[in-house]
This record gives sequence, structure tokens and C-alpha cells, in this order.
Amino acid sequence: MRLLFVRTLFAVSALAGFSTAATADPMTDAKAVIAEHRAMPVFAPPGEPFDAKACMAGKKVLSIPISMTIPFNVELQKAMASAAKEVGFTYTTWDNQLKIDQWVQGISQAISQKYDVVDLAGGLNPQVLGPQLGEARAAGLKISTTHFYDVTQPAIDTVDYSGKIDFTGAGKLLAAWAYVQTEGKPNVLIIGSSDVLPSIPFVKSIQDELKALCPNCKMKHLDVPVSEWATKIQSGTQSALLADPSINYILPIYDSMSQFVIPALRITGAEGSVKLASFNGTPFVLDMVRGGQVQMDVGESLGWAGYAAIDNIMRMLCGKPEVAKLNVPLLVFDDTNIQTAGTPANFNDGYGDAHLDGFRKLWMMK
Repeated sequence: MRLLFVRTLFAVSALAGFSTAATADPMTDAKAVIAEHRAMPVFAPPGEPFDAKACMAGKKVLSIPISMTIPFNVELQKAMASAAKEVGFTYTTWDNQLKIDQWVQGISQAISQKYDVVDLAGGLNPQVLGPQLGEARAAGLKISTTHFYDVTQPAIDTVDYSGKIDFTGAGKLLAAWAYVQTEGKPNVLIIGSSDVLPSIPFVKSIQDELKALCPNCKMKHLDVPVSEWATKIQSGTQSALLADPSINYILPIYDSMSQFVIPALRITGAEGSVKLASFNGTPFVLDMVRGGQVQMDVGESLGWAGYAAIDNIMRMLCGKPEVAKLNVPLLVFDDTNIQTAGTPANFNDGYGDAHLDGFRKLWMMK
């Protein structure tokens, strides 16, 4: 699961908090939001420059992903390790298979080996490890989270710095896409997972933006826990389509859900008439965009996300202000540009490499 999960500013509306309801032509505004996210990403510094090598000399960071059995986490950790190697400090990924006792062992290891930071990455909820994180802080360690909270959500007290993701921005972009693709008449099925904390504002942002664009447009919400995706998404989607054959767009908030939606479209005879768009840029889903089963996927470069996460962790240790969000851009992938994502698709092609020079200059390494 890619939790995850974003980016360049919405020039016209969403990220600045500007509501499309305040303008006379929501269709024009929605198209402008989409067009903005078709452009090749540019680097926007998340904070002031600082001498990263000098500040991080001798420092040690241990990152605990939610699980290294998830390709998203493997790729994110690879990028974070690469950024740390460039700067020149010790970075350790704590390998685990989604087990609480393994997470606890990782924190104990960080304490006993006198690390400076414990980072919880890729969807690992710090609330699950409250007592252990309290012990780590008492031992003098800093605690960070990476790619977990939405920009609208405050971190819990045991977290010092949080590398937040603009899930709500992704939600507004998905709403704009469905509105434009249905010519202003969306009847949307939103599929979410409220057991994943940032999913709650993510779904709400889709709902709020659709209401702003078209107050009379229809929408439904199917809530499926992550542990039940394989058993409940297909059946829930089938039931929704049979109950309301006028549904014309489905927005699963995490693109890995799509593999369970497509069989439901086939079984109900809605394949081809009901369209699908999602978020994450997972390679196998990008390949489904190429194949026509998915119409659009909002992607994020995990190479970029890894460097952005290390930037925020270093700012914590260097006494710099926490970044408001990881400056990872959202990019629309559809049939017009899917060839840039690689064949087969991967987590990083199509986004350019502006972040590499951008972060090196920001860290005074160039």
C-alpha cells in the first residue's frame, strides 16, 4: 500500500485554500488545475539553505518503515538512503514484515546504539508505539514521521517533526478530473479506508471539492479497511453499481485498490462506461493506464519524496523550522503522457530530476 501520499502549488485553487466555488466558471478552474499538474515538475525549496554536511557530521538516523514487503516502502527507503549517503551521515533502514514486535525492536536498537533519530516511514502510525517513542525521547532521540500525516493533520505529542503529504491536494485534483471528464455531471463512487489516518481528510477533500464544483452532483463513499481490500472492494463496488447504474466515475483513493475494482466493472457490465482515476503512481497501475483499464493516476516520485524526507529530518537535527509539507509534486499520468513513465512503468520515470540539483544547492553541496 502506498500510503501513500505531493507537491507543486495549485496555481488556480486548491493548495492555496482557494475554493472553486468562489469563481463563475468551475469548469475552467477544474481544467486549469489539471493542466497545472500535467507540467514537468519544478523544484520549490521547502525552507532556507543550510550546510547539511557540517550539521550532520557524526549523526545517525534509523528509519522504520511500516513494512519492507511493500514495494512503495522499499523504493522510498532506497531514495532516503541515497540522500543520506550524499550528505555523509549514517542511515539505517530497519527491515521488518509488518509486525509490531519488530517495530519495537527497531526502537530499542536505536536507543541502545545511540542513534540521534527514529523515523517512522511510509504509513507507520506513531500512536501504535507511544510508550516506546516516549522511552526513545527520554533517551535523547528525536522522533520524525515520513509520508504519513496529511498536511491538515497535527502530529501526536511524541513526534518532533513530521514529513507530511498533501493528500487533500490529491483529493481536489481527483475531484477536478472526474468533474471535467464527465462534462460537469459526475456521479462518483469514492473508495476509501478510514482505518488509515490520512484517508479521512483525503476522502473529505474529494467530497468538498465536488460540492464546490457542482453542489447537485452525486457521490457515494465505500469505506473498506486495508485488511479487507481483497475481499470487500470488489463486492462493495458491484453492489454500488447495481444499486445505481448511473455511476459514471470511480475514485479509489489509493491506486492499488484498482485491481479489485476492475473485476467488478467487468462483472456488472460497466467496463468501458464507468471510468477510473486514482492516486499514487504505483507502477502496475501506471501500466493499467497504458492498457486503458485506468484513465488517470496521480503520481509522485519516490526518489523526490526520499530526498524531501531526509531534508526535513536534517532540519530537525540542525535546528531549522519543520517544513509545512514534503515538496513532492503531483503529476497527472493519462494516455497523453503515460509513455514517459517507462515500459514497464517504475516509481521515478516521468518526473524529471529537478529535485537532485535543487536539494544539493539547498544543502550547500553545490
